[in-house]
Amino acid sequence: MSRLPVMLSIPHGGTERPPEIDGRLRITDRDLFYDSDAFTIQIYDLGDRVGRVVKSGIARALVDPNRSLRDLPPDNPDGLIKSRTCHQRPIYADGAEPDGELTRTLINQYYLPYHRDIQKGMRHVDDLQLCLDCHSMAPTAPLTAPDLPGSPRPAFCLSNRDGRTSSPEMITLLASCISKSYGVGLEDISFNDPFHGGHITGTYGNNPVPWIQIEMNRGLYLAEPWFDGESLRVDPARLEMLNGCFAGALEMLFSRMA
Repeated sequence: MSRLPVMLSIPHGGTERPPEIDGRLRITDRDLFYDSDAFTIQIYDLGDRVGRVVKSGIARALVDPNRSLRDLPPDNPDGLIKSRTCHQRPIYADGAEPDGELTRTLINQYYLPYHRDIQKGMRHVDDLQLCLDCHSMAPTAPLTAPDLPGSPRPAFCLSNRDGRTSSPEMITLLASCISKSYGVGLEDISFNDPFHGGHITGTYGNNPVPWIQIEMNRGLYLAEPWFDGESLRVDPARLEMLNGCFAGALEMLFSRMA
């Protein structure tokens, strides 16, 4: 089967700690897990079935590729280098926050290579027709979210910066394919609510290739009967099924676009 002409970005699926910040962290492994888009690499990575996959192994709480280079603490504690998680957990021990030199090192080692990989993919993937920035979202809004804390969320949120990074037809067609492949109602797929598309989608969208941000509700897998909250393990069969549905949605999308 030929590769689908799509590039996938998975910026928040990692849980690794950069060795450069050893001895500075206050955050626990559990906090890192719940601040990440846990298991999104397993859910969205389609390997050689697509033109390119760009993914980060570093935890988003420590280096976030989906933020601007200007988005740094103390102005934004949820920026590129964060001081607190989305659940307001402190990340660093008191007085151990990255200084300017360490911040530059983290950016050069982990942030800039991610964006270079995206840029390379946009130049070199043959007949590239769509890019997707792939995420997950908590079933209810945490404290730092754009929606009201505690409010329930849909099964999927698709974002195109309110029409600036893809056409309305493209995002509507993708929603239809996701609905059919995952077996969720179209009424449970929102557009640009609560998310409008982050830095990656906004930077590269329609420049010249369309970009859409996907947010999948973690209740589809980080919930009983698939998830064990003590061990933080999820049933691999559930992840495999969700990955297969994602592949099916993209295959359906490009068959309709042909």
